[in-house]
Amino acid sequence: MKKCVSVILAAILFTLSFGVTRVYAEDTLNLDTPSYVLMEAKTGKVICEKNSSEELHPASVTKIMTLILIFDALHNGQIKLTDEVTVSAYAAGMGGSQVFLEENEVQTVETLIKCISVASANDASVAMAEHICGTESAFVEKMNERAAGLGMKNTHFVNCCGLDDGMHKMSAMDVALMSRELITKYPEIHNYSTIWMDTITHNTARGSSEFGLSNTNKLIKQYQWATGLKTGSTSLAKCCLSATANKDGTELIAVVMAAPNSKTRFADAISLLNYGFSVCHIYEDEETPKLDVKVSGGIKDKIECEYRDKFSYMFTENYDPASITKTLEYRKNLSAPVKKGECVGQCVYRYKDTVIGSVDIISRENIKKANFGDFFKKLLGEYRI
Repeated sequence: MKKCVSVILAAILFTLSFGVTRVYAEDTLNLDTPSYVLMEAKTGKVICEKNSSEELHPASVTKIMTLILIFDALHNGQIKLTDEVTVSAYAAGMGGSQVFLEENEVQTVETLIKCISVASANDASVAMAEHICGTESAFVEKMNERAAGLGMKNTHFVNCCGLDDGMHKMSAMDVALMSRELITKYPEIHNYSTIWMDTITHNTARGSSEFGLSNTNKLIKQYQWATGLKTGSTSLAKCCLSATANKDGTELIAVVMAAPNSKTRFADAISLLNYGFSVCHIYEDEETPKLDVKVSGGIKDKIECEYRDKFSYMFTENYDPASITKTLEYRKNLSAPVKKGECVGQCVYRYKDTVIGSVDIISRENIKKANFGDFFKKLLGEYRI
């Protein structure tokens, strides 16, 4: 049964259990896409979906995972944006969507990211895969490892660019999960995914020439809140899209898979995004308090603690912020040693007495277990005149 909620029915069908992660009802959006997911990025909650676990061919939407690994390598210091990448004969011969890189041509990492993000370049994707891991196959192994770590249960990558292969498959839900990872962990991707047109320079044995890039994601021009992210289309995959958009701080991910044509994928993505913005209301606790928590048997009697993350929650109807309460619940009989970053309790959030979530309370310091000498010093301190 289709699982997308109409705007009119949203208030009626919203369950009083505010901990739900999906909203269900009849689909009155008249979408032609056979498989889709609409997700709120900050909380990761699914607003609506249809056939979201079905394994389908993702085409160039695959490159979202390729970009994740590229940004992983950038952030762990393995590569830099200014590094020069030499294009191999194998990468240059990829075919499909490309920017016509030539064997032995040299481009920077940042230029290749731009080529992947804007022009969906297969040759640039493989060049980066080889630059990071030596071979595309080794890079694809990392792609599958990363997918498993994100809980992408219906994904198997065979290549890094999405060329048709019977074993290369993903589900719409998995596309949403990896899209969320990219835009929340590496928001700088939007510096590239929002480029409408640009140029790169080819420097080869034949001389220097400019090549124009045009974004394959037409929503960048057609939809005022669009921020990315990636298109894909092949004969097996048909037309796919992971569309991201941000309106007034609410960030959504609309994934459409196997749409019959390009016009449909963009129209259905816009319908999903418009629906999402009409029903999403995000609560975020801006407080980041410093807490003192009692500990026994340590060199100190109290630990300096803090929240691990900020808390946010997605409501699908108007809500009263004054009805949200917080309760600090600490571990019983907390004793040393305690390591920095160790969870010592939780801050539990409730809306009208219904639990809507929690965040961990963690230690900001290491607390060693006290020895006899430490206890003796404490005793002397207590009786010092």
